[in-house]
Amino acid sequence: MRDTRESRLLLVLLIAIAFALITVDIRGGEDSPVDGARRAAATVFGPIENGVSSAVNPVGNAISAVRDSGERHDRLAQLEKENAALKAKLGSDDRNRSRLNQLDKMLKVAGAGQYGIKGAEVIAIGAAQGFSWTITIDIGADDGITRDMTVLNGDGLVGRVTTVGPNTSTVLLANDPDFTVGTRMEGSDELGFASGQGDRPLRVELLNGKAEVKKGDRLVTFGSQADKPFVPGVPVGVVSRVDPSGGGLTRTLYVTPYVSFTKLDIVGVVVEAPKKDPRDTVLPAKPKPTPTPTVTVTVTPGATAPGDGQQDGVTADGQQGRNDPSVQGVQPGATQPPIGGDQQQDGQQELQ
Repeated sequence: MRDTRESRLLLVLLIAIAFALITVDIRGGEDSPVDGARRAAATVFGPIENGVSSAVNPVGNAISAVRDSGERHDRLAQLEKENAALKAKLGSDDRNRSRLNQLDKMLKVAGAGQYGIKGAEVIAIGAAQGFSWTITIDIGADDGITRDMTVLNGDGLVGRVTTVGPNTSTVLLANDPDFTVGTRMEGSDELGFASGQGDRPLRVELLNGKAEVKKGDRLVTFGSQADKPFVPGVPVGVVSRVDPSGGGLTRTLYVTPYVSFTKLDIVGVVVEAPKKDPRDTVLPAKPKPTPTPTVTVTVTPGATAPGDGQQDGVTADGQQGRNDPSVQGVQPGATQPPIGGDQQQDGQQELQ
C-alpha cells in the first residue's frame, strides 16, 4: 500500500475505532457488548494460535534451555568458587588435612550426582529445637539455605534442614526416631521407607512384602516432590539383616547407614537438585571379594603315610621298627634269642 492521504486517514480511523472498542469493553465489564465477538474470534483463531504455538514452542524451549543452562552453569561455578574458598580456609595441618579429605570426598559425591551443594562446618550438636539427634551448621538464610533441604557428606545421607537462622541452620540427622526418608534398592528398584533408631541400624519397611532381599544389598534415597526435603540418588546404607517374610504387605529389614553420625565435621547442603535422577551412580564401588587360600598336599609314592601305626625305629607293639639296623631281619611278633645262650658257649670253647 502506498503512503497516500487516504491511507493515512484510514489508519487514523482504525486506531480511533480500536480505542473506542477498548473503552466500551473496559466499561462494560462482564456484560461487555464485544464479549460475543471476542468468543467468536477465539473460536475461529484459537486453532490457528495453537498450531503456531506448536511450531514455535520447540524454538522457544531451546532458547529457554540455553538461557537456563547458562544460569545453572554460573550458579555451579559460584558454588565451586565458594567450596574452593572453604578448602583454602581449612589450611594444611593434620586436623585440617583430615577435613580437607572430607571435603574432597564430598565434592566427588556431589559431582557424581550432579548436586549443587554449599559446604558447611558442624559447629554444635544437641537438642537445639527439642530433637534428640541434631547438629548445627555455620550457614543459614543469608547463604541461600531454606527449610527442608537435603544434607549429605562424602559418605552419604546426613539428614535434612529443619530450622534456618540468618547465619546458622539446624539439621535433623537420619538416625533420629522422627526421621523418615523414601528409599530405593540398588538393582531391584524396590521402594520403601527408612526410619531412624538412634545408635541402632535404620529400620526399612519395603512396600513389597515378597521382595527378594539379601544381606549386603544397598539403598539410595528415592527423592521427593520438587526435590524437597530429599533429592534422589543419595547413598543411604547397606542391608545388615532381613526379617523373615511373614506373608504381610510389607517386609522389614535393617540397614547400616554409610554415615557415622557421631563423627560429623564437614557437610554439604544441596541447594540445587540434579536435572535427572542419578540412580545408583553415586554409590561407592563394591568391595572386591577376598580370595580364599587353597592348601594342596602332595603324597610321594612309596613314602610311609603318617599315622600308619609305626614310627621310625619303634613298632606299634613297642618293639624296634624295621628302620633300626640292629634288628634287621626280625619280623614283628618274633621272639629274639636271648644273649648269652649259644653265643656264650662259643666264647668258652675258644678260650679252651
